[in-house]
Amino acid sequence: MGRFVIVAYAPKPGQDEALLNAVRKHLAVLRGENLVTDRPAYVMRGADGTLVEIFEWLSAEAIAKAHSLPAVHALWAEFGAACDYKPLNTLAECQQLFAEFEPVNI
Repeated sequence: MGRFVIVAYAPKPGQDEALLNAVRKHLAVLRGENLVTDRPAYVMRGADGTLVEIFEWLSAEAIAKAHSLPAVHALWAEFGAACDYKPLNTLAECQQLFAEFEPVNI
């Protein structure tokens, strides 16, 4: 059974474009390793510039498998250089009953 994930990426100073590039190739890398479903990812931006991505893993096993794959590790290194991960509850938008974000085309 698929597993939806919602993740928030806060760009490091001067790394907005690098972060956007990592997000743009995220699903392609995961699909290349047969780890995610065919559903599209949704990417949005918060008022503070944080990007939020929603996507679907194939399963909990696929999530675990990702941790052993060099291609995924390389992509995660790009994310690590470009952003800090934020808990969703730290986003101002998530303090509202209906969290609203700006859509981002990837």
